[in-house]
Amino acid sequence: MQPKPLKNLNGQTCQICGDNVGLTAMGDIFVACNECAFPVCRPCYEYERKDGTQSCPQCKTRYKRHKGLAARYSNSSNLIVDPSKDLNSYGLGNVDWKERVEGWKLKQEKNMMQVTGKYSEGKGDIEGTGSNGEELQMADDARQPLSRVVPIPSSHLTPYRVVIILRLIILGFFLQYRVTHPVKDAYPLWLTSVICEIWFALSWLLDQFPKWYPVNRETYLDRLALRYDREGEPSQLAPVDIFVSTVDPLKEPPLVTANTVLSILAVDYPVDKVSCYVSDDGSAMLTFEALSETAEFARKWVPFCKKHNIEPRAPEFYFAQKIDYLKDKIQPSFVKERRAMKREYEEFKVRINALVAKAQKMPEEGWTMQDGTPWPGNNPRDHPGMIQVFLGRSGGLDTDGNELPRLVYVSREKRPGFQHHKKAGAMNALIRVSAVLTNGAYLLNVDCDHYFNNSKALKEAMCFMMDPAYGKKTCYVQFPQRFDGIDLHDRYANRNIVFFDINLKGLDGIQGPVYVGTGCCFNRQALYGYDPVLTEEDLEPNIIVKGCCGPRKKGKGSNKKYIDKKRAMKRTESTVPIFNMEDIEEGVEGYDDERSLLMSQKSLEKRFGQSPVFIAATFMEQGGIPPTTNPASLLKEAIHVISCGYEDKTEWGKEIGWIYGSVTEDILTGFKMHARGWISIYCMPPRPAFKGSAPINLSDRLNQVLRWALGSIEILLSRHCPIWYGYNGRLKLLERLAYINTIVYPLTSIPLIAYCTLPAFCLLTNKFIIPEISNFASMWFILLFISIFATGILEIRWSGVGIEDWWRNEQFWVIGGTSAHLFAVFQGLLKVLAGIDTNFTVTSKASDDDGDFAELYVFKWTSLLIPPTTVLIVNLVGIVAGVSWAINSGYQSWGPLFGKLFFAIWVIAHLYPFLKGLLGRQNRTPTIVIVWSILLASIFSLLWVRVDPFTSDDTKANSNGQCGINC
Repeated sequence: MQPKPLKNLNGQTCQICGDNVGLTAMGDIFVACNECAFPVCRPCYEYERKDGTQSCPQCKTRYKRHKGLAARYSNSSNLIVDPSKDLNSYGLGNVDWKERVEGWKLKQEKNMMQVTGKYSEGKGDIEGTGSNGEELQMADDARQPLSRVVPIPSSHLTPYRVVIILRLIILGFFLQYRVTHPVKDAYPLWLTSVICEIWFALSWLLDQFPKWYPVNRETYLDRLALRYDREGEPSQLAPVDIFVSTVDPLKEPPLVTANTVLSILAVDYPVDKVSCYVSDDGSAMLTFEALSETAEFARKWVPFCKKHNIEPRAPEFYFAQKIDYLKDKIQPSFVKERRAMKREYEEFKVRINALVAKAQKMPEEGWTMQDGTPWPGNNPRDHPGMIQVFLGRSGGLDTDGNELPRLVYVSREKRPGFQHHKKAGAMNALIRVSAVLTNGAYLLNVDCDHYFNNSKALKEAMCFMMDPAYGKKTCYVQFPQRFDGIDLHDRYANRNIVFFDINLKGLDGIQGPVYVGTGCCFNRQALYGYDPVLTEEDLEPNIIVKGCCGPRKKGKGSNKKYIDKKRAMKRTESTVPIFNMEDIEEGVEGYDDERSLLMSQKSLEKRFGQSPVFIAATFMEQGGIPPTTNPASLLKEAIHVISCGYEDKTEWGKEIGWIYGSVTEDILTGFKMHARGWISIYCMPPRPAFKGSAPINLSDRLNQVLRWALGSIEILLSRHCPIWYGYNGRLKLLERLAYINTIVYPLTSIPLIAYCTLPAFCLLTNKFIIPEISNFASMWFILLFISIFATGILEIRWSGVGIEDWWRNEQFWVIGGTSAHLFAVFQGLLKVLAGIDTNFTVTSKASDDDGDFAELYVFKWTSLLIPPTTVLIVNLVGIVAGVSWAINSGYQSWGPLFGKLFFAIWVIAHLYPFLKGLLGRQNRTPTIVIVWSILLASIFSLLWVRVDPFTSDDTKANSNGQCGINC
């Protein structure tokens, strides 16, 4: 029996899923909304009330409960309308909504027809029970959302918000007391402390309020499979291009990069939908040869991973696991195959290490390839573009005869006299190459040391990117960074848990997390500079309430007439630019030609560059290339788009791709997308998606932080500064505050280092920044400290962050603020105002050869160590001087001393990890650090005693005239 048609059973069609609207128990047409009668079937209506917006998609009126629905919804009765009346008369003219759901409707109809057609033959009426009913249930599951927001329990969040408000009130009264009670005999100290405290208060506001609305998210991989990846049918999952960036193989070991590439090739995703592009921005033959070896080893490694479903799929980290690898493995051959694979991997490591040893010294005539021709990249600053396809459809099956994902080596052209823009320029070259060769609808970028720890990471991202409710307005899905090889106590806060598990969760409830540079899946359309497809709700005025608190449910009396229809249409159309296919040159026939001309060929070339193949690819939102395209012509075009002059007089790096102008291109790129109205998603699967390595010794860690801080200063002094940029866009207020916080935080180093030296000056001069402490003043101090600790404890409670991680973050905030951040401020000013550039070396990612965490104790001289060491010594000297003075002055002087000692000990406690890093494993500190720090501390102390700014001339004269012991 043929399945019943999905549409036109009674003349009305659901505008969400394409199914028929259906009838009520009384035999009347089911009407979900009693205001506009927007046609929605009962399953979609129930979903919207339970897990969706709980309001009509057309008029935004809150849905009411219908007969037969669960009692947990608010009580109301059905509204029956005249079935003969045209539903358009109820207001069904919303073009924006229709465009938003049109693509999904077609996909849903196709999926439903496949299910009903597959199981209806010879099995009776599809409306029956038994297996047919189960398949209908499966079809209904395929219409369910692919993810959901899991709110933080109100029992955790409400006290947290209350304490924040109370802390804000207490802070106001505290600052009012401090400003109105100056210390006349220590006025400079008092004024410095008040200025610092006001800045700290502003810094706290910028950091705190973007965490006002934290959320968790949950994905449904089973629903994704039902909708797009049914077994036995061609997969409908979107193609994804994965980017791996590397520069110097001597500092980023090829074995590390090889493990990352192997984990990508073995990912749990259709092989014809995955392409891996490795960017070698140092044009090193070592990287090329290592990648060739990796491609050969992948033929054995990938089928082993998929056969036995192992995790993680980076061999170095899989074989290093100290777990029972037989757990959940039922194949009798597993043990034998695992031992054989481990032997193969050890041999692979020997070959890679041999290549590394050979590459330590370049021959005078330069490197030579196996065929005897010179390596084109012998001069890393002057070489042609290079592309090599190792695996993929052109050949290269695994040992089981199955196809492998495509693996492509890319080294963009470099010539003297051209600005290459470092990593951002390399990523933009990969965007263009991948668009020409494979054109995946989505991009995912990882650093060379960040491997796939979860083989289902791509599917996790697709639960958001391919979701009809989120996909069209999501610019990227950001995964948290997790690290291997960190010492147990995480001495220098390398895990950055507070940022990834608290700050980014808070931003996810507003407009989405910031882009952190790796482990991020992008929508190509967002990188091309297009605007998102926004609904009427998204186009509401960017008022303070919505901007601050994120999306909220609307009241019945809310005004619905503020939408600017022209603006809405303009935004919707901007994401689907139209191109005249007659302008595309020979060799790209087969691209989508259903759109008419919107921009002239000249304006397109000015925007994207002079490549008709690439321009045509930008209009294929679903990705892919025509099957009739000649691969040789595409490779020639790919070489063209990575030429060093391709971006001249285009919008690359300005409005398209990774944005130039800062060494932290990630913050700038994400900010530009959010300013256009895109949202981002924070995805935290139970098994971390990616893991990487981090510098665990003090010097490398400080240099890494210096680079980040310098990038923030560059953005602060640029036209893209969030303080003044993008007010005509759709950036929400709290999202803007978060971006402002990410670029001004280095400035906090100046008041911080001043505040950290104040306790020592107070102890040395016997002055204090506070007048005589009364009970009233003591109350504000106590309440402020209680509110600070309460905020931290409640943050730990709702986020699940450990108290040790929270304390390590507090400590490194002071360590970084008194060293790297301070240097970044001055270097940034020199770079922007005087044009003096600072070159950064790539952080070393060498392996541990001297035992576990040997790198933790490696000490490398850097000038960044001098300021915090000076602060430490000055405070220690101050404590000794203060206690000595109290001993000589009698018991009445101990009371005032405790307040000063408390602040000095507070500073030393925060700098304690830094002190341990200075001492190292053998408790040795480089002589130069000690000499410089003691010299600076001595100069400042002697100068202070000599000047004695808090003693008047009369007092000095009186003290000089005093008699001796007999007076």
